[in-house]
Amino acid sequence: MNRDVTNLLAVAAIALAVSSVSAPAQEARRIKSQVQPSLPEMAQHMGLKGTVRLEIEIAADGTVKSTKALGGHPLLVQSAEQAVRKWRYVPGPPSKATVEFNFARTEGVSR
Repeated sequence: MNRDVTNLLAVAAIALAVSSVSAPAQEARRIKSQVQPSLPEMAQHMGLKGTVRLEIEIAADGTVKSTKALGGHPLLVQSAEQAVRKWRYVPGPPSKATVEFNFARTEGVSR
């Protein structure tokens, strides 16, 4: 019986050690070209400002395959998504990244 308990504890210790080993952190992909979003005219007239967070999926060839809004006003999200879809990364394994844009209202604009 003692031997069974010892074997069980050994198996449990190995399982614990294996489960605690983490995969190496994914390195951030380097950006080759980047387009900055512009504050949409309607958002400017409405006085909108704020931060947009996007999760982007980067294809192996460096293009932005998809975007997912994590936060921000829909008008600002649309502008950020349009810009980030034009970004190009250095080719590499497919990956995901989170990007953040801060939109600030332009002062002194009148129409």
